[in-house]
Amino acid sequence: MTDSKVSSALAIPREDLNRLRNCQHHDPHGFYGWHGNVVRTRQLGAEKVELLVDGNEIPMQPIGDDIFAVEVAGEPRDYRLRITWPGFEPRVTADPYAFLPTLGETDIYLIAEGRHERLWEVLGSHLKTYTTELGEVAGTSFAVWAPNAIGVAVIGDFCGWNSSQFPMRSLGSCGIWELFLPGIGEGEVYKYAIQTQEGHRRDKADPLARLAETPPATGSVITSSNYEWNDAAWLEQREQANPDIEPMSVYEVHLGSWKQGLGYTDLATELVNYVADMGYTHVEFMPVAEHPFGGSWGYQVSGYFAPSSRWGTPDEFRALVDAFHARGIGVIMDWVPAHFPKDDWALGRFDGRALYEHPDWRRGEQKDWGTFVFDFGRHEVRNFLVANALYWCQEFHIDGLRVDAVASMLYLDYSRNDGEWEPNQYGGREHLEAVQFLQEVNATVQREHPGVLTIAEESTSWPGVTSRTEDSGLGFSFKWNMGWMNDTLEYFSKDPVHREYHHNEITFSMVYAYSEKFVLPISHDEVVHGKGSLWNRMPGDTWNKAAGLRAFLAYMWAHPGKNLLFQGQEFGQIQEWSESRSLDWGDMEGWEGEYHTGIHTLVRNLNKLYKESPALYTQDYDYAGFSWAKSDDAAHNILAFHRYGSQGEKLFCVFNFGGSSQTAYRLGVPAEGTWRMILNTDDSLYEGAGNPLPSAVETSKESWDGYERSLTLHIPAMSAQWYLFEG
Repeated sequence: MTDSKVSSALAIPREDLNRLRNCQHHDPHGFYGWHGNVVRTRQLGAEKVELLVDGNEIPMQPIGDDIFAVEVAGEPRDYRLRITWPGFEPRVTADPYAFLPTLGETDIYLIAEGRHERLWEVLGSHLKTYTTELGEVAGTSFAVWAPNAIGVAVIGDFCGWNSSQFPMRSLGSCGIWELFLPGIGEGEVYKYAIQTQEGHRRDKADPLARLAETPPATGSVITSSNYEWNDAAWLEQREQANPDIEPMSVYEVHLGSWKQGLGYTDLATELVNYVADMGYTHVEFMPVAEHPFGGSWGYQVSGYFAPSSRWGTPDEFRALVDAFHARGIGVIMDWVPAHFPKDDWALGRFDGRALYEHPDWRRGEQKDWGTFVFDFGRHEVRNFLVANALYWCQEFHIDGLRVDAVASMLYLDYSRNDGEWEPNQYGGREHLEAVQFLQEVNATVQREHPGVLTIAEESTSWPGVTSRTEDSGLGFSFKWNMGWMNDTLEYFSKDPVHREYHHNEITFSMVYAYSEKFVLPISHDEVVHGKGSLWNRMPGDTWNKAAGLRAFLAYMWAHPGKNLLFQGQEFGQIQEWSESRSLDWGDMEGWEGEYHTGIHTLVRNLNKLYKESPALYTQDYDYAGFSWAKSDDAAHNILAFHRYGSQGEKLFCVFNFGGSSQTAYRLGVPAEGTWRMILNTDDSLYEGAGNPLPSAVETSKESWDGYERSLTLHIPAMSAQWYLFEG
């Protein structure tokens, strides 16, 4: 009830009261709290509120709309509120509207300029403790960018999700809304109630939330971290590294399906031990940022700053990364700055209008994917994404970001028909703002975190993807070689009797191998959507499938460029991958399991030999690191090349992709002496035919194919051999 004798000093002007009542006021702090001789507070459903000040307990008068007020003599000073709700014991709390803004002027300036590289430290929710005259006040600060909103409130169980209880104040033209809530702590679920200019309320998850509820729940969760890292030596070594001339063998993993039911903590033991045992240098996680739909595999992100709660807490994810570092394994994470889903509670139309997405649908939507596209020309949006990249490197010690769908960012007409895109200012199809963004994020990450890799999934011939930004390149460390992947898989899918007509597909990659710094990717995309697994792409019966896959993998590891293999392919999983089940580890059991066990053993040994062979990695991006020995024998499906290390190491890689053995095949070599076999995929160790072959061969003085010396080799059908020159 409202006291009929409310003092005019206590009352709030009707227009402001209506705006406060409907969460449409830009300055609730101008009416709630202590102003002049008046203290006001809104306490929904309270039956009594008392002001505790100077040791006095002063009843506050209800003045309507659950607002209580009282006149107090003197200057504003520290006070508390004692609130009594029906059926509950009184609660004493500090007043949220008695605190100064939690963002400083420098923060506001940098956000407005789009240059706040540690955005996560000032936006979102943060536990804070203030020291006041009456003691410490612990609570949580909230800050969110919503420039088109006419009102924003923090909502949660702590206020019955009522947007009238905790309206936020606008910090001016920067578009930031802010509030500190005493007594709200770790684990509380919250959202922002946003009042749009069109008169609608939209309850939104926090774009800067560092933890989210486990899907399908969509709330943001207050969290903090006390994790103590143990990887200082790793980070120091990483900063001094030169990845161009070091081995890089990547195991791509979907955390939810490697072994279903494992969380970050379990994976820190099981997955780490497995990757280390297999000899990989890096692991790559498909997106771990929070996403609403598991079937998107994480590529439709709703919480860019929150590791997915499906598998545990942020600190448990930190511990997983730390465990990999302890075993000398780098961690790469898929990062998705190209687009985001349209879920009503997430980033889309965040404050009622296009904000994170471009307002023109021709640039702001990716209709094929049903998603919004970021507005790369808006500096606050670029700031959000650049800060997000830095966040994962800073807070989670991520060693590399594999940037998804770069081609969709570079071209305005990507997957669009005529009339569905608008040319740039010069009439071209290049998305100039996206280009500038990619250059900015690459340069910034590499400046702030030397040694962290950025890797482009880019499928076109865009020039300079891995060239330095100062040379007008995009500035990526590496680029996925999609051309090599497509051509090689197409070649191996053919029956050996037909491969001679497709020989150019297996040799063409060397025409452009040095145009960029490439990673050779056999990723999740190649074993889904009806494409079949690597195993089932190989023609023939079980024996030939196994032999073909072994030869393929040995060829991949020998080819210039770094390597990436998706989970399950290291043992030749028979079925396509699905995120809804664990890998088919049982493929290595039963009467045919020996073939899959053989492939598994081969991949372990490939990684070992690769790391022991500088010829395979120290000159990956130098013409001096490679020469053909045989590239034109399509009739016999023979391929052979030399790899050279930066210190003179020589490795000879020979492949028979045909169905017939070559028992006396001559090939040219660049040096006279002994060449020791270090790999034979036909070996019985890998469940091959086990043909008796010499462990070393001596050169003949007969010149061959432009080389002064030559070797005569027995090359079994569907096999690969590596020979190390020993002099």
